[in-house]
Amino acid sequence: MTKERKTRSDKKRDVKPTISVDLKNCVYQLSYITNTPVKDVVEIMCEKGLQSRRVLEYLSKNFRREFQFMNTIYMGDLGRESLQRKYQSGKNERITTRFTQDTFEIIKKLSDALDVTPSKATALLLDASVRNTNLLNSFVKAYLHNHIDDNRMKELKMVMKYINKNNPYNEEISWLTLLSIIFEEIKESTGSVKQTIHNWLDKYK
Repeated sequence: MTKERKTRSDKKRDVKPTISVDLKNCVYQLSYITNTPVKDVVEIMCEKGLQSRRVLEYLSKNFRREFQFMNTIYMGDLGRESLQRKYQSGKNERITTRFTQDTFEIIKKLSDALDVTPSKATALLLDASVRNTNLLNSFVKAYLHNHIDDNRMKELKMVMKYINKNNPYNEEISWLTLLSIIFEEIKESTGSVKQTIHNWLDKYK
């Protein structure tokens, strides 16, 4: 008799959602700016989206069946049209990511509520998560925390505070915007992220 191989509890599930080219480009830019693999960017943003009340409230407008988030139950309505066959206008392409079994189970419940496949639910979740500036900010901020020391992080916060306080254009500069500005100014840099940020801050001392 052949022994059945046990599935590892931490084994990740591959998911390949079809998304708009614009969204795919945005994910690739995030990947480049933060030096994070594309599949990890998708995974992290989707996980953040699943923990965000704002993202789920936005998606709940299309729920055909009920979905529970913490103590909130979003009611579904079978009269709503399924988004399964609806694609964003323009060109669409596949992107690949992987989820832990626990995250995949939540996405499966989300897909049941939306009455779409898990792959389609992932596409809708990713789009809603990336459009949420709070989630984008928290993603980039967490990345910076992991790559530069506390002193440099404080300096970056002071730079952001100054820009936002004295901004004549009534625009809020986000962590993502700030990181983009830094990389834009020193495109030719071949050093690490830490070194790149150190060099940029040193220029403005």
